[in-house]
Amino acid sequence: MPELPEVETVRRGLAPALVGARFSRVTLRRPNLRFPFPERFAQRLEGRTVTDLARRAKYLTAHLDSGESLIMHLGMSGRFDVALPDGQNVSPGDFYLDGALGNTKHDHVVMALNSGATITYNDVRRFGFMDLVPTDTLAACRHFAAMGIEPLSEALTGATIARLFRHKITPLKAALLDQRLIAGLGNIYVCEALHRARLSPLAMAGTLAKPDGTPTAKANALAKAIRTVLTEAVAAGGSTLRDYAQPDGARGSFQHGFRVYDRVGHACVTRGCVGRVSRIVQSGRSTFFCEVCQGPGGR
Repeated sequence: MPELPEVETVRRGLAPALVGARFSRVTLRRPNLRFPFPERFAQRLEGRTVTDLARRAKYLTAHLDSGESLIMHLGMSGRFDVALPDGQNVSPGDFYLDGALGNTKHDHVVMALNSGATITYNDVRRFGFMDLVPTDTLAACRHFAAMGIEPLSEALTGATIARLFRHKITPLKAALLDQRLIAGLGNIYVCEALHRARLSPLAMAGTLAKPDGTPTAKANALAKAIRTVLTEAVAAGGSTLRDYAQPDGARGSFQHGFRVYDRVGHACVTRGCVGRVSRIVQSGRSTFFCEVCQGPGGR
């Protein structure tokens, strides 16, 4: 499933074609994706102009001049293809299964714009979805009401982590993946951030707060590591794990900088560390870490 950096790459690729454009025609080729489309979905989009394209965690939100916002989630295999008036075709941040490109069988939503461009949503597995909600109630809608802070925002600090994790006995990795606390973090970047901060994924989350609730040095290090890893991944256009491409067709490249993710048996890259990358399973997901520099004592 695409994580925050990949969704941000999609947003940046879609924005030039979508923001300021008006939907002239919207065609639905099936009645549902993961969920049924909202009532009169196409009609509520047609004739409306996109005033902004934002991201909340792993969701895209297109604000419309009607006072509604179009919420879009890519699921596991969703992607947007943009056909420009000059005949050029780009796929902003492709996420697709092998053989999906060029397979129009899975083109489920076609959005024709007044600029002459056409945006097509393709989704092989149909785990993605779209919804329309009033913009002024966006933060309180069912998709976002229980969602935590944005990890790339100024709100993510060591003090915030200490406040969110205080008294929690759940493993640190599980706490970081809890979207009610910090929204948008996924398995790949949590593994990478924990390694950079030299924190064990098995440690109790509450240990990042001192008895008085103030942050430990490790909490500050983790906040910095999360922001650094995500910022670097966005700059690299995300990570290519299963046919992912940037808007110009190039592959996302952050996977070439993975320190632990999917690197079982490789030597730890932490300077002076003699450990190797191990893999365990936590809550059904693979966790990659170094038992030496991310152990109880660290190095």
